[in-house]
Amino acid sequence: MKKLFVIILVVAFAALPAFAANKTVGLVVSTLNNPFFVTLKDGAVEKAGELGIDLVVLDSQNDPAKEIANVEDLLSRGVAAILINPTDSDAVGNAIKIANRAKIPVVTLDRGANRGEVVSHIASDNVAGGKMAGEYIIEKLGKKGKVVELEGIPGTSAARDRGKGFNSAVKGTGVEVVARQTADFDRTKGLNVMENILQAQPSIDAVFAHNDEMALGALKAIQGTDRKIIVVGFDATDDAVKSVKEGEMAATVAQQPAFIGAKGVEIAKAFLEGKKVEANVPVGLKLITK
Repeated sequence: MKKLFVIILVVAFAALPAFAANKTVGLVVSTLNNPFFVTLKDGAVEKAGELGIDLVVLDSQNDPAKEIANVEDLLSRGVAAILINPTDSDAVGNAIKIANRAKIPVVTLDRGANRGEVVSHIASDNVAGGKMAGEYIIEKLGKKGKVVELEGIPGTSAARDRGKGFNSAVKGTGVEVVARQTADFDRTKGLNVMENILQAQPSIDAVFAHNDEMALGALKAIQGTDRKIIVVGFDATDDAVKSVKEGEMAATVAQQPAFIGAKGVEIAKAFLEGKKVEANVPVGLKLITK
């Protein structure tokens, strides 16, 4: 009878969801040197606390090699699932495949992955956001003018999709993109790139930057001149919203980074508990103006 009781206990524990025994989830962030991703991380940390989940956060510092090392680190710690905000939509496939081989579920946040298997992807509709920014610029310029596009890190889904939406909006209108250059989602690079473009382009009416950090850098470069150029960013970081309200930046497309992080934790928990999760979870956007 005692032996039968032990067997029943073993079977019962084996039938428990994996998450019952291991409540540790990893979060790999592309960079914590960007306020948008800091807010995303904060949302995940807060939700993990509410749900009784141990969240291990690692910073990839925008380095795909560091990203792989972070995933390997999390696997060595025995996490039950990994949330990852990719440094690059192509390069992240290598990190995801490592998790796939270890049979650890992966959820991507904000930026998608072009390779590897993920159980869910949570992000804003970046194409729609880029189009929203483009349509706003068209309206502000009276359907005619010259625009600069500052692009994000090449290879990221966010840069690709925001650019796609923006260019689809201005195509066939009187708005002409006179310069298009990457500034890697970085404020200092946005400043430097914009300074060079200002010297090369005698006529510029507007700037669309794929994120607020580049937009704020571009704004600083413009403020060093006497030229009147409207600047539109993307992300609605605190600094950008403040700039819009003060009448400096014209607008920014608002995402919900805290919600993306929190939703990632919820999705991972649900999947580990054997519940069905959506392969794609869209997050709403809105345009912030003064």
